[in-house]
Amino acid sequence: MALDIPGKDVSSALSEKIRQKVKLLEEKGITPTLRTIRAGDNPGDLSYERGAAKRCAALGIAVQNLAFPADVSREELYAAVCEANEDPSVHGVLMFRPLPARLNQDEIGNALLPQKDVDGMTDLSMSGVFTGKEVGYPPCTAQACMEILDYCGIDLSGKRTVVIGRSNVIGRPVSMLLLRRHATVTVCHTRTRDLAAEARRADILVAAAGRPRMIGADFVRPGQVVLDVGINVDENGRLCGDVDYEAVKETVSRITPVPGGVGAVTTTVLAAHVADAALRQNRGRW
Repeated sequence: MALDIPGKDVSSALSEKIRQKVKLLEEKGITPTLRTIRAGDNPGDLSYERGAAKRCAALGIAVQNLAFPADVSREELYAAVCEANEDPSVHGVLMFRPLPARLNQDEIGNALLPQKDVDGMTDLSMSGVFTGKEVGYPPCTAQACMEILDYCGIDLSGKRTVVIGRSNVIGRPVSMLLLRRHATVTVCHTRTRDLAAEARRADILVAAAGRPRMIGADFVRPGQVVLDVGINVDENGRLCGDVDYEAVKETVSRITPVPGGVGAVTTTVLAAHVADAALRQNRGRW
């Protein structure tokens, strides 16, 4: 039977590293600060905003929540991004996506300085993910997957890894992060031929397709590590992942549950990025 990988344990281990960075900053009179920018009242955004604020506060990171109505103008939102760029007391910025459809998300998002982009929103941050250079930060959920694998002590070198999903938020960036660690990566998606067969070949399976319980018993084999990135609501209104947990738990060796898995690590990664950004931006001060 699969051993669950509890996100809270991974988060706790990462939190200790963050506290050390925050302490170093505080000794220099610096409070690492995150500013969130939200347009509208999407329930998912509000939930993440609350979770991020709670996690950051527990780690000594200040949070400034900037909220606009859904009909905010392009000029006002663009100005808010520019203001955050120019404020030296703000070290990280999280802008909730997607923006209202009438706004050009690429234009507004790319106005953010990559050194303050703590969730991989800008094109320059994504270039850093693909090149391995210190430009911005990867999306927090993709980095959360890496933190989980590190916590489990999994050596990725040479491991066959299958990522199901090709979004810019999870699928593509996590593939690049895995490649950077010398994994052999196959990126699949819902149009991949014989997707189940591809998934069974994996030593590590990352499910990020955004379809509830699509990964069933025929997708897995004994010994696999499964990271379920999906956050879905089923027909009964219950939270579930992309993996059919009950169908695979007797086969795979380790699996992240939903809820309580990858999602539980993501806000801690956000806090880690803010603390790291504050250190980078103040390197010249000591």
